[in-house]
Formats: sequence, C-alpha cells, structure tokens
Amino acid sequence: MNKAAFLDRDGVINRKAPEGQYVTRWEEVEFLPGVASAISMLNRAGFRVIVVSNQRCVAKGLVTTEEVEALHKKICRELADQGAVIDAVYFCPHEAGHGSGHESPPCSCRKPAPGMLLTAAKDHQIDLHASWMIGDSAADVAAGKSAGCRTVLIGRIDNSAAAAPDFVAQSLLDATQKILELDGLSLRAEPE
Repeated sequence: MNKAAFLDRDGVINRKAPEGQYVTRWEEVEFLPGVASAISMLNRAGFRVIVVSNQRCVAKGLVTTEEVEALHKKICRELADQGAVIDAVYFCPHEAGHGSGHESPPCSCRKPAPGMLLTAAKDHQIDLHASWMIGDSAADVAAGKSAGCRTVLIGRIDNSAAAAPDFVAQSLLDATQKILELDGLSLRAEPE
C-alpha cells in the first residue's frame, strides 16, 4: 500500500481567486511560495501527491471539463519541470448542493464528501490512514477526516469547523515539514 498527500488546489498550490471568482485559465495561476519544494519533499519521502479539488466553475458554465483538465496538465508539467511530481488530479465539477431537492442524490465527490479521496485510494492502492489531506477550508478537513486521513488546515483555524484538523500550518511547505517530522523523516527543502 502507498501513502498519499492529498492537496487541495486553490489556496494550497496556487493563489485563490477573490471570493466569487475562479481560477479558470493558465494566466490566472500564481503558484504559492515554496510549493514546488514542498511537493518535491513529499515525492522524496515516498508520498503519492494527489490533487483533489472542487471545481464548481464547470457547473456554472465558466469553463468546460476539458479546459479544467488542460489547466491541470499545464500545472502538473510546470511543477514537474521544477522537480515536483503530482501523481494524479481529481476534481468535482458539480455545483454545491448538486442533486438536492427532487433530483438525484448529492454527488459523493464534492468536498466535504470524501469521494475523490476514496476513488484515488482505490486507483492508487493508498492506505488512507497513513495519508494526509492538506487544504485551506473546513470542507477539506472534513473530507480528509471522513476518508480516514490525518488533516492539515492551511491558514487559520475556523472555530465553526465541525472537524478540527490535526494541525494548522501557514503554507504547504510548512505543512510538509511538520508532516515529515511527525512521520520521523527529515528532508530539507531544495531552493526554488
């Protein structure tokens, strides 16, 4: 079995768009400081690095599924060029509350549901209890907890969060260093 670091995209890997807006084009992607170093450290420590991201911009008609997939491929290529390998990307294209009312039941992939993590675990033979979910929202933490992962919240703790993270970090690099320390591994960040 493999261990994984599940990463939310916006707010963890790249700068989040202003409230009510979405990162839909390559020109809008701004990697956060230390991201390539952090992912490289996770790679060297034996973690599969898997992005799990809610992308309701698809349901809103702002971008197609194919355009989101192309954007993710470009993000992965850019990071790989810096020695940081993302093993897979999963995203939920549904609107919040998808399937509510008299329609079909809600999707199982949109965080806080754990569907993306469970699918990735099956696809990549991942031991969820040995894995981490790193995100910047209560939904990320809840998804990770529901899947059986340990969790990290990037930024500030949300006192209204139903599920408290295992710890709070200021950045992906900070989170990675703490995770490796907790797992008894010591790797240094390489300069970006």
